[in-house]
Amino acid sequence: MADLRYVRIEEAADGVRTLTLDRPPVNALGFDLVDDLGEAARRLAGDDGARCLVVRSSQRHFCAGADLKERKGMSLEEVRAFVARLQAAITAVADLPFPSIAAVRGAAVGGGCELALACDLRILAEDATVGLREAALAILPGGGGTQRLPRVAGIARAKRWIFTARAFSAAEALADGVADKVVPAERLDGEARRLAETIAANGPLAVRQAKRAIEGGMHLPLAEALAFEHACYEVLLGTEDREEALLAFMERRPPRFRGR
Repeated sequence: MADLRYVRIEEAADGVRTLTLDRPPVNALGFDLVDDLGEAARRLAGDDGARCLVVRSSQRHFCAGADLKERKGMSLEEVRAFVARLQAAITAVADLPFPSIAAVRGAAVGGGCELALACDLRILAEDATVGLREAALAILPGGGGTQRLPRVAGIARAKRWIFTARAFSAAEALADGVADKVVPAERLDGEARRLAETIAANGPLAVRQAKRAIEGGMHLPLAEALAFEHACYEVLLGTEDREEALLAFMERRPPRFRGR
């Protein structure tokens, strides 16, 4: 299996995984970083021990979007291929079967904002700026931004973000529902880790099925969505973790979930 050059995956015994973007100076999304991101997501998708993922940056900025220097030298066909690969890589993060948290410092614009939107939750440093700047470059968000932002923030807010092509402050992102929490920059990694630990402490099969139920039922008619929820619940009824939860309750101790 080839090494990843611009991203790192770290594993912890509690099931928390960390995906760190590391392409200095601003994690610009060139072909290599996009390919590494997609491969990292594929590896994580097959990690049965993973309970929650934190997506973060080793750099000052989370991700400043497309590598425009690289883009300038591309032919139209190369641009088409790149946008398809970018969307696929970000979708692979969104499709992970367990929850993900974006820990955003500095700028998360363009594709960087789209990557944050692909995560289930977003914690922003107070000095973070986020936005979809593509209209200012005479294009539109092509990594899922036109679809995921309305689902996170609502259609009217998404239109304002995309049409104005502004970079929004962390406080504005919180007010618009794009950020779940804003913290001082020095506390960002710790807060993201603590949230991941809280999620990872719950039944991992239950959390995975809950994500599946939410994502799969969101756009179904209510009756169909409720039937889908029930099918997801059924998956959990014969699990060892469910029996362990009941036993732990009776014995007045924390449960020891094993993901089976």
